[in-house]
Amino acid sequence: MVKFSKELEAQLIPEWKEAFVNYWQLKKQIKRIKLSKIPKQNHNHAEGGGSIFNSLCFHVKKISLKLSPESDNDNTNIIKVRKKTIKGSGEEIYQTELVQLFSEEDEVRVFFAMLDDELNKVNQFYIKQENEFIERREALNKQLQILQDLKQIINDRRRKNYPPPKANNTETFPRSPTRDSDYSLECLGDSDETNSEISHTEEVIASLEKNGVNFVNSAMRTKTKKGKPRMAMRIDVPGTNATRAITAITSMLWEDLVNNPTGDFIHKKKIQCAEKMIRSAFVELYRGLGLLKTYSSLNMVAFSKILKKFDKVSCQKASSSYLKEVKKSHFVSSDKVLRQMDEVESIFTKHFANNDRKKAMKFLRPQQHKDSHMVTFLVGLSTGCFVSLFCVYAILAHLCAIFSPSNESAYMQNVYPVFSVFALLSLHLFMYGCNLYMWKRTRINYNFIFEFSPRTSLKHRDAFLICTTLMTTVVAAMVMHLLLRAAGFSPSQIDALPGILLLSFIALLICPFDLFYRPTRYCFIRVIRNIICSPFYKVLLVDFFMADQLTSQIPLLRHLETTSCNLLAKVFKTHHPETCHSGRLYMEITYIISFMPYYWRAMQCARRWFDDSDVNHLANMGKYVSAMVAAGARVTYSRQSDHLWFAIVLITSVVATTYQLYWDFIKDWGFLNPNSRNPWLRDDLVLKKKSIYYMSIALNIVLRVTWVETIMHFKVGHVQSRLLEFLLAALEVIRRGHWNFYRLENEHLNNVGHYRAVKTVPLPFRETDSDY
Repeated sequence: MVKFSKELEAQLIPEWKEAFVNYWQLKKQIKRIKLSKIPKQNHNHAEGGGSIFNSLCFHVKKISLKLSPESDNDNTNIIKVRKKTIKGSGEEIYQTELVQLFSEEDEVRVFFAMLDDELNKVNQFYIKQENEFIERREALNKQLQILQDLKQIINDRRRKNYPPPKANNTETFPRSPTRDSDYSLECLGDSDETNSEISHTEEVIASLEKNGVNFVNSAMRTKTKKGKPRMAMRIDVPGTNATRAITAITSMLWEDLVNNPTGDFIHKKKIQCAEKMIRSAFVELYRGLGLLKTYSSLNMVAFSKILKKFDKVSCQKASSSYLKEVKKSHFVSSDKVLRQMDEVESIFTKHFANNDRKKAMKFLRPQQHKDSHMVTFLVGLSTGCFVSLFCVYAILAHLCAIFSPSNESAYMQNVYPVFSVFALLSLHLFMYGCNLYMWKRTRINYNFIFEFSPRTSLKHRDAFLICTTLMTTVVAAMVMHLLLRAAGFSPSQIDALPGILLLSFIALLICPFDLFYRPTRYCFIRVIRNIICSPFYKVLLVDFFMADQLTSQIPLLRHLETTSCNLLAKVFKTHHPETCHSGRLYMEITYIISFMPYYWRAMQCARRWFDDSDVNHLANMGKYVSAMVAAGARVTYSRQSDHLWFAIVLITSVVATTYQLYWDFIKDWGFLNPNSRNPWLRDDLVLKKKSIYYMSIALNIVLRVTWVETIMHFKVGHVQSRLLEFLLAALEVIRRGHWNFYRLENEHLNNVGHYRAVKTVPLPFRETDSDY
């Protein structure tokens, strides 16, 4: 039977862990009570079997039953729980007094003081979260009502098919004061305020009023930044909060509605976007309410279990009287969460599932993908095939002497790049699978951090399956290449095999059919699109996390460029294959590829600074700019080996490495805090052994300075230099996978510190201050 402490650890919400009952600390206090009941000379015997304590407890219970046979039903003579209300804040707190004297009175008093603190903590946290969810639900109801009103207007206008307004003389309306009892919607849009537009607007207002939306009879003439006239309409939606207004993010919807009533497609797309945002917000609200319900039930069980342990140790029955007060407390007695969940279910079923409750529940309670033993079997099978095929490849490579001076040049130029691409990609997938396994084991909610769907997100076994399948296929292609070579086929024919393999995997990546992890493949494509188009897309955590991965895969990008160049040269005969490995164009492309990942990441930092106005993003951008300068200097030095460029490479690389190490340890990992209770780490750690963190710091430093090899110019053969290059690229991939765990651990602890367990979905109608 699993102990409750382990069950609680497995089921509690990681982001709310600090708000749960500290069951483990209460257990320690009960152990102190147990030890205080036993005479010092019998401590050793009690720790060995506990027979003396059990015998003592049995006799005390027997005597108490004889003296007071009704003591089981009357517990008021043991403890008395008082509930007090703090003036000003209105918070209710619980305080327990000991009515009956205990032989270990001090330890018992401490236990109930701790229990009261835990009960007050749970109660206050529950009330706070409950109020936040209620406010969120009320805001969503208002958002949904506005959305329904706008949809009704568009449907009415589509049926009536009003002609577009004609331009006439302009006219300005005075603005009347707002009413404090109104909840307002401000819609702004550029317009040429003509008489026909005014009459057209009055028709729209009349349509809105029919749908229950009241207008203040006002409009004001303003100007945009470009000097064009703008019409500001103020719409009042009945509500109770007088100090807040709603500003439509989709204000262009109102502009189109007033100025372009025939734009049905535009209206439909914007309404669909707003509806999708509100639907997602309802899903997250329902999930949050479910978490709060789980929070209440787990804490109730925790209080019950710990009080039973106290009764057993103290030979008394104080649990029933204290549990009565726990059951009366707000986090147990309140039914607001259940009622809110029922309301959300009915609203979602009506407005987003066409009154199909089964369909609504698929959104609100998505079934998580269960781990399959078949996936584990396939991982083992693929691994065995990979090992076997690699051994066959090593034997064939030796027999064919492909690494001999006469053959190595052609093989390394045509075959090695594409196979190294797949090898580095597979290694990265393997490291990501290790990350997923460790995040799951340490209860880091990576799906919530990355905003992945738990139903379709990649599990660690899936990552391992993709990795092993990919490497098995690649090594099989390498073996086939050598067999065809030994069979006497011309090199021009068999050297096309790596290109065919590359095109096959690209086709599988963009395959529209629902097979081989389509949600993951499309998510990957979408993130890559966001990275390439930086800074034109809003940057999410998964975007800059993936961009950081690309900065560690510059050798892969170089080999991918070489493979594409060779493939184009052979298929279309646009240029000679030798230009893919030397010449001015090759150098220019090498510079571009060395800069691109750092450039994308720097542009993401610039976009985040533009959105958040946080100077730290500019400082982070400086790190990637310094890395670009250092990478460019190293590429130049590889072609011009003189003392000047050696000094430039050394200076730029040292500066960039120092910058990167500072950001790794302090910003990304949150380490090197001299005032931390864990010396030079951070206050909260996920892993129990601190030595692992210190070893990780040392390992990260060593792997960060592997660039030293690029300026050493070891005198080795062509094959050895390529293998050394691959080894250094693999070490950088390992460093990145190692970095990933601590980066997400730090992000998870930030969420824990702010009790963020539910995603905040942006709404199409934003609340702002109402100051006209």
